[in-house]
Amino acid sequence: MIIDNDRPSTGSLHRNVVALVELANGIVRFIAHPDLVQFVLRLALAVPFWKSGILKWSGFLQLSDTAVTLFTDEFMIHLPGGPYPFPAPVVFAFLSGSGEILFPILLVLGLATRFAALGLLFMTAIVELTVPDGWPIHITWAAMALGIMAWGPGRVSIDHVIGLLSGRDKAA
Repeated sequence: MIIDNDRPSTGSLHRNVVALVELANGIVRFIAHPDLVQFVLRLALAVPFWKSGILKWSGFLQLSDTAVTLFTDEFMIHLPGGPYPFPAPVVFAFLSGSGEILFPILLVLGLATRFAALGLLFMTAIVELTVPDGWPIHITWAAMALGIMAWGPGRVSIDHVIGLLSGRDKAA
């Protein structure tokens, strides 16, 4: 019987593959650190709402004419038997514009984060009723909001600092 000593043994090959997989997993875990992921989730959810909200205002607490027109003439609530116009369109335009500015600011700062994510989840549901064909992006927003609500803001947040100062170890 001839033994080829130049070939690595099956056990050695197996150990090398396992070591390579562990190295790759370590790199992925380093890149996708939970605190970074939570911060990026907060940013990713904040951006589209902020961009929409900023267009609804023409000055401090002054709604743009476009925002009022959208809620008066364009936007409809798609429920069975509908679509139906928004009741009190100026009130809905104001609430929408306010939420689209306030909640993203809270998310980026990581302040009252779960509350802000809940607010944007509720707004996402209203947007879905208004623009039902937009569900592929709306489900993404909902998933991000739910992730933030479930796992919190992470360590890169004011909520985490408040938790440390109040004697709690976890972010609120």
